[in-house]
Amino acid sequence: MAVVSDPIGDFLTRIRNAYRARHRVVEAPASRLKIAIAAILKEWGYIADYEYIEDNKQGILRLTLRYVGGQPALRELTRVSKPGRRVYAGAQELRPVKNGLGIAIVSTSAGVMTDKEARRRGIGGEVICTVF
Repeated sequence: MAVVSDPIGDFLTRIRNAYRARHRVVEAPASRLKIAIAAILKEWGYIADYEYIEDNKQGILRLTLRYVGGQPALRELTRVSKPGRRVYAGAQELRPVKNGLGIAIVSTSAGVMTDKEARRRGIGGEVICTVF
């Protein structure tokens, strides 16, 4: 396996590529942050399900992709904060994604949550990605 300098970017790219190739399932090396991102994607209906598979190493995260009428439930998945350029935003600076139709996933001191939840709680953090 190749060394990946941006594991979250790699994870998001795997999801994008799997949707474009019309796969039903995609797997990626697991981490707590990736599991938190998968939980939010499932909660908002962008994926059907996810499961953590123990492999006596770091584990594997298996996502079951969701299609609505033959079209991917997820249209756009964009990495915002990258290893070379971290992007942080306060609660007031978190803007709605696509006029509120999409979500931003934010890593805060209170855990990983959507931009809507972070605004509601009045906390900011690192903007990981936007989903539409």
